[in-house]
Amino acid sequence: MRNLKLTIEYDGSRFNGWQRQTKTENTIQSKIENVLSLMTGEKIKIIASGRTDAGVHALNQIANFTTNSSMTSDKIRDYCNQYLPEDIVITEVEEVSERFHARYNAKSKQYLYRIWNTEYPTALYKGYSYYVPKQLDLKAMKKAVNYIIGSHDFSAFTSVKSKKKSYLREIYSIDFKKEGHFFDIMIHGNGFLHNMVRIIVGTLIEVGEGTRKPEDIERVLKGKIRSEAGPTAPAQGLFLFQVHYE
Repeated sequence: MRNLKLTIEYDGSRFNGWQRQTKTENTIQSKIENVLSLMTGEKIKIIASGRTDAGVHALNQIANFTTNSSMTSDKIRDYCNQYLPEDIVITEVEEVSERFHARYNAKSKQYLYRIWNTEYPTALYKGYSYYVPKQLDLKAMKKAVNYIIGSHDFSAFTSVKSKKKSYLREIYSIDFKKEGHFFDIMIHGNGFLHNMVRIIVGTLIEVGEGTRKPEDIERVLKGKIRSEAGPTAPAQGLFLFQVHYE
C-alpha cells in the first residue's frame, strides 16, 4: 500500500468548502476523491491538513491518501489535472512514508489575507480580495499585533464553541505588505480555530480604520467573548498559503 502526498491549489469561489458533505458533491474533497477513485478503481478517501470554508482559496493545501495503484506520481498528477475542474489543480504528487498524515503531522500554517485598499473597488480581483475603501493605519495595526502574537486562549476569535475543545493557540508572526492597492496580511501560527484568521483580520481592520484602539485587543483576548472582537472578514480574501511539516 502506497501513501501519496498531494499539493493542491484551488479557487474556492464556487465550491461549498473543502469537506465532503452528504447534501452536495460540490466540495473540493469530493471532486478530488471522485477522480482518484475513478483512476484507481478503489474507494479513495483523502486526508487534508485542514478544512477551508466556502469561498476560501488555497495556494498550497496538503492532503494524503493510500492506494495500491502502481501509476507513477507524475501520471497521477497529470490524470487528476485532466479530469478535475479547472479551478482545482494538483501541483505535486509525492510518495511518502506510511506514517505521514497531512493533518496530524502539520506543525504550523500560514494564511494570507488580501485587502483591496483604495477609494474605488476592483473588477478583476473582487473574488480574491476584500474591498476596504478607507486608508488603513499600518502603524496602529502593527501595535495591535503585539497583543496577538504569542500563546493565548482565542475563544473570542472563533465562531464555533465546544466544551471539549481547547482554544489555546500560538501565533508566531503577523506581517503586513502594501503593494499598489493591495494590503496583505500574513498570519503564521501552530493552528487555527474555525474562522479565527478572518476574525483576527476583521478586528485588525477596525484598528486600521480607527474605530478600535490597538489596546482593545488585550481586553478582548482576556474577556473570551466573541461579540467583543471584530467582524468576520469575508471568505474571498483568504488563502491557505503554506502548511509546514518537520
